[in-house]
Amino acid sequence: MTPPYGGALPSLQGLTGKRLREQALAALRTAITSGELPPGRQLIETELSEILQISRGTLREALRPLEQEGLITAGPRGHLSVRHIDATAVRDIYTVRAALESLAVRTLCELPDRDTAVKLLHRAVDAIDAAREASVELWLEADTEFHRSLCQLAGNKTLLHSWTSLEGSRRLSVVFGTLEMGSARMSPKRYRDIVIGIETGDASLSIKAINEHMNDVAKSLVA
Repeated sequence: MTPPYGGALPSLQGLTGKRLREQALAALRTAITSGELPPGRQLIETELSEILQISRGTLREALRPLEQEGLITAGPRGHLSVRHIDATAVRDIYTVRAALESLAVRTLCELPDRDTAVKLLHRAVDAIDAAREASVELWLEADTEFHRSLCQLAGNKTLLHSWTSLEGSRRLSVVFGTLEMGSARMSPKRYRDIVIGIETGDASLSIKAINEHMNDVAKSLVA
């Protein structure tokens, strides 16, 4: 039989064991963010459930969070497809992220006791440095963890929820460009400047580094 979707999809394999929904969710998310399921590709339930060897009910349960994350979208007739974003959307994503993370660092700078937060952020930057020597993919994940930590440590649940809701869109923005393009403009010094600004209470230093970081990554992705 001719393979569905025009060929092999390494991220999508037959699933076995328990927690099939979680396995299917992870496999589909990887297939989308890696570009195996490209933007605009319609998701056909019968074919996907056959590839993953799960029921259509389990598949629908796995697809629901992907729609909430902004990785897939429903068309006029309810048909789901991988979300397509354009250059304007990429710029908007990083503009909003810059605003959210600027609020996070302002909040952190105002904390009377931020020593623990600063230590955790320094460790996160060390992890970025280590990942940089390993692979672009690991560097991107370490970068994501650093920015997520900024929002978590600020202690504002609404801020963290808003930032997390952009995660699917951010991953699609990398598919729009490439991992290499997105990481090429990630200056190691800026991560340190963000943390130093928080450590010294200089919010302007951190915000400047965040804005430069987000602007440069967005520019590289839409180049």
